[in-house]
Amino acid sequence: MLLAAARADRPSEHVPYAFEKRILARLAAAPQPDAWTVWARLLWRAATPCLGFTAVLVGMAFFTGALQGTPVSLGEGLETTVYAVLTEPGE
Repeated sequence: MLLAAARADRPSEHVPYAFEKRILARLAAAPQPDAWTVWARLLWRAATPCLGFTAVLVGMAFFTGALQGTPVSLGEGLETTVYAVLTEPGE
């Protein structure tokens, strides 16, 4: 019964005056997103998971004892790292 009533009342083919122009004018007036704003929002959203991941890794290193041991000064650590490439693999 409802389908019969819908078939009996056909929609009009009449389009309102300047309908296309009004729609296109509204689309042209829509604000364009600023690329810098989009990047800033994405980077701020990505910062939270990165901080959480860093906190998890630091916690794991702390509880496994990787952060404990003999403290190495910054100069000694840098020297060891730089000279590690220069030493022979057999040494």
